[in-house]
Amino acid sequence: MQSHFAAKVSVFLRIEISGTTEFKLSSLRILSGGDDEIEAAVRGERLTVSSATHVQLSPEAGHHRASELRREENGAFVLFDQMRPRPKPPAFCETGRRYLSGSVAGGSSSPNPRLISPTQYRKQVSLANLFQRYGFSPSQWPEFLAKNRFLLNASLVDAERSLSILSSLKIPNEMVVSVMSWCPGVLEHEFLRRWEVVFREFGFLGVSSAGIMSTLQVSRKFNVGPERFGSIFKALKGLGVQDCTYCRILEEFPEVIAMWESEISRKVEFLEGIGIPNAAMDRVFCAFPGILGLSVEDRLKPLIVEFRHLGFDKGAAREEILREPRVLGMELGELSRCLELLRTLKCREPIKAKILSGGEFRAGFQVKLRLDCLCRRGLIRRDAFKVLWKEPRLIVYQREEIERKIDFLVNNMNYDVECLVEVPEYLGVDFKKQILPRYNVIEYLRSVGGLGDPVGLKNLIKPSRLKFYNFYVKPYPECEKIFRRYKGDEAKKQHPVGLWKLFKPQKYPQSKDDAENIRSFMELGG
Repeated sequence: MQSHFAAKVSVFLRIEISGTTEFKLSSLRILSGGDDEIEAAVRGERLTVSSATHVQLSPEAGHHRASELRREENGAFVLFDQMRPRPKPPAFCETGRRYLSGSVAGGSSSPNPRLISPTQYRKQVSLANLFQRYGFSPSQWPEFLAKNRFLLNASLVDAERSLSILSSLKIPNEMVVSVMSWCPGVLEHEFLRRWEVVFREFGFLGVSSAGIMSTLQVSRKFNVGPERFGSIFKALKGLGVQDCTYCRILEEFPEVIAMWESEISRKVEFLEGIGIPNAAMDRVFCAFPGILGLSVEDRLKPLIVEFRHLGFDKGAAREEILREPRVLGMELGELSRCLELLRTLKCREPIKAKILSGGEFRAGFQVKLRLDCLCRRGLIRRDAFKVLWKEPRLIVYQREEIERKIDFLVNNMNYDVECLVEVPEYLGVDFKKQILPRYNVIEYLRSVGGLGDPVGLKNLIKPSRLKFYNFYVKPYPECEKIFRRYKGDEAKKQHPVGLWKLFKPQKYPQSKDDAENIRSFMELGG
């Protein structure tokens, strides 16, 4: 017999039938006579179950309990002694029967309230209320507690002090929730107290809340103490790095606090070796903090060698790095693929001249930035190359405009981002003059049932302005205003209305001799 007992919460019995045995627990009496038959006596009431799945045992008069006996597939009998309902903590709102295995339906490892003692139960309620005050929702709490059971052993006072420290550092509750969900170690009170002293000693240096949280996460992940914060700050300060640059480094590359000063010195020596002056170090680190995390031997030096093989000497590479330090973040071979795409473009000469106006190196880097933008929005690298090759105008467009069009495509028009592979022209047309008016017209016609067949992205973008107007706007007068084609917005003619009169040949007065000559010419010709 296996039995599980949770005081003041529930009684759960699992009886394995073997031979003829008799078990007795409090007022419950179980009599067994074999694998197919079981007798149960609850407070004097006796009944026999034979090959049954479950049976309800009526409560004895004067008692509020009811018992249920269930037979499972493996032949074991399970008896539930049901009690009057008790209020459940906010963390456990799931319905249905829970087994005492410590898990709930759906594979979650949330703690089962039937297994906790009254003291743990009260602590869970207190913790849930505390975390909900700092932004946790009731639905997030069960999973968070299941993954971080150490909170049950932690002091409630320390947990509240930790959350108070994070709040005093001006960190939004939403950021606290997201960080604690996957890095709960930042909640340790002593850990936060030490870091609070350091941040206040340096006067925060203008570090944003994102930079503070990133620093705390890295410190916890790599077990780095707050003293490294000051050491790295002094090392970078000696290189001429300003406070605002150090703040940006903490936001973009917080792993800097886990580095040794010698590693930073190697990056500086590399930059000096390619001709970057000391006065420009601050600008390089501010524009591209990630350079501190790149390997000099495996990444930076081979990249410079690649630039030389592509025909860019040391001076050209230095100028481009000074103008845009993020060039050093390119992968090996990436610039080669970008330049190959540029050399195979098939577009109008004015567009190609505009793309190459700053030189091949700069144009190749702009291609890399547009590819990264498309990949961040969901396209794979190969499809991003295909879209850019089909629509070269993207290279000269601002990335903010490209992102705006993709957001509108996905969130408002409800198309997948993969549609851009088939209709890359969507990213090349003007948003306000073509995309928005056409979308508004189609949406209006769809709402009034004016569309027989669905209009795809290809039919929305590729037709000329005149063809789209004649097909979707002209038959519906109410769409004129939507399409901005009312009289006040008519396209202006090439010349003013009366300009043709200026092109009429000037009339000269005819003399009698002129009239006589004309008459004579006509007679001779006749």
